[in-house]
Amino acid sequence: MSPKFIYEAVRADGSKNDGTAEAADRYALARQLRSEGLTVVKVTSAEVAARRGGLGRFWRNFAGRVSIKEKIIFASSLGAMVGAGLTLSRALDVVGRQSSSKRFRQIVGEISERVQKGSSLHEALAAAGNIFPPVFTAMVAAGEESGKLPQSLEVVRQQLAKSYDLRRKIRGAMIYPAVIVSVIIVIGILMMIFLVPNLSALFRDLKVELPLSTRLVIGTSDFLANHLWLFLLGLAVAIAAAVKFSRSLTGQRLATRVWMHLPAIRTIIKNYNAAVTMRTISSLISSGVSMIESLKITQEVLQNLYYREVLGTALESIQKGGTLSQTFKQHEDIFPVLVGEMTEVGEETGNLSGMLLKGAVFFEEDVDQATKNLSTIIEPALMILIGIFVGFFAVSMLGPMYSLSDAI
Repeated sequence: MSPKFIYEAVRADGSKNDGTAEAADRYALARQLRSEGLTVVKVTSAEVAARRGGLGRFWRNFAGRVSIKEKIIFASSLGAMVGAGLTLSRALDVVGRQSSSKRFRQIVGEISERVQKGSSLHEALAAAGNIFPPVFTAMVAAGEESGKLPQSLEVVRQQLAKSYDLRRKIRGAMIYPAVIVSVIIVIGILMMIFLVPNLSALFRDLKVELPLSTRLVIGTSDFLANHLWLFLLGLAVAIAAAVKFSRSLTGQRLATRVWMHLPAIRTIIKNYNAAVTMRTISSLISSGVSMIESLKITQEVLQNLYYREVLGTALESIQKGGTLSQTFKQHEDIFPVLVGEMTEVGEETGNLSGMLLKGAVFFEEDVDQATKNLSTIIEPALMILIGIFVGFFAVSMLGPMYSLSDAI
């Protein structure tokens, strides 16, 4: 009897279609749903979902989730031990005992049990739910079929490590401005609640005509001081609505379009997605996965809707006899020109995997340098933002005070 999976999918018109189905693994289910005109968004093992619910599910997702580092260590350790001659079940047992995460030890233990009962490693990984990404399971499956599991696990490790490194650098570049802006907002609210009321009381006592900017600051201060809980409630509702909208297809498209038109961010997004696309396809092909399956898996790995659509176009083109380089060249508005050129050279020389890997390394280095440059650009921009904030407040609140002192 095939295992059950709970899936979330969308139709071409954007409508949702969720349900439960039996399949050999997640990939068989994804292929089945695609044949029915559905695009898979999420697949979860029914066995795993049955053990989760309510507060327990929230706690596991928050405190018990498996980090990318643990997956990288898992692939590295398992590949080394299998390559050294240990049986798969024994290697899994050792890897499980080495992990410092109770949650991950439990997951590895379940994988080991399934392997001992006769399941292949990739089937056991797929049955673990959404713990291991599609590219992980696909490479392991290809390694088992070719008899090169240690080599496939090493490719998986490199793939996860590079992806993790790129995301870490981009997030690191964005944390600093996010913290500064958050601090400015908090300080501004505190000043509105505690400082401005004292100054506004002085202005009211003197009964003087105030400029528009001062009246705006005093009005905002009065609202925050008298309706703080209403403001916080409205803020919470606005954030919840924004999060919900951002998860919708329309919201994702709008957010992606905005980000891809920001001058300093646009190049980083293009190079980052180019690097992920080229490295993922290269890793899958080198592991023995077919081009069609490699594109499907890479499509799931990418989070940017526009790049997912381009890979969908590439998939249709290749099925009709086209080439991957043709699709990349037709979409040079989002893929750098070099992507199409290097892909074409790889196709012509018969070394597509190698050329894609070289391209991935090039764009990864470019993203690394771009994030460093972004940090140097952000610092003066933040200083200007702080200067505008302080200047507006000074002109609005301190300017009338100087006018009053001159009049006196």
